[in-house]
Amino acid sequence: MQQMYSSSTLASAKVGTQRMFPHPVLSVLLAVSWLSLSHSLALVHWLSACFIAWLVPRLLSPFLGSGSAVRWSGVPHLMGVVLWDIVKSNITVARITLGPMSKPRPAWLRVPLASDHHRVNALFASIITTTPGTVSMTIDEQSREIWVHALDCEDGPAMVADMKQRYEQPLLAIFQVNPDRAPGGQKGQA
Repeated sequence: MQQMYSSSTLASAKVGTQRMFPHPVLSVLLAVSWLSLSHSLALVHWLSACFIAWLVPRLLSPFLGSGSAVRWSGVPHLMGVVLWDIVKSNITVARITLGPMSKPRPAWLRVPLASDHHRVNALFASIITTTPGTVSMTIDEQSREIWVHALDCEDGPAMVADMKQRYEQPLLAIFQVNPDRAPGGQKGQA
């Protein structure tokens, strides 16, 4: 016999799970890390991993704040884009530094942020820094922009538009954030 659950029953189950595991991704990472560090899959290590995965996020919950809603279906695509860009950028930086190419054209870029979501902006800055040839210097929250140094920049506005399209837009979709209008309608400048 199939049981029908009301939406209130499912909602209360979700709240109960959130209370038990306020940061489920952190819990999984802690458990996997513990098992990796213990170099054993013995029952005692599984129990220890579960206990740590349950306890640590509960203790840190007041300091971590609430978790963000994540649409996991967009993560593999973004990871693929970032990994591909890292490979391409490594080759480009190697050619610039080791090859007989013309001098690099360094530039400072102001990349306007589409939202005030702190996780999206931090990940956006981290992805930019991870890609060789670009470094996020600071996130200016007042003017809502990231200052980026590019090793070789032929067209500043095009580079800014590319970063926003390839990294920021997928992050906004993953975290289900509606982009705000940038202050003053500013575009990234070189």
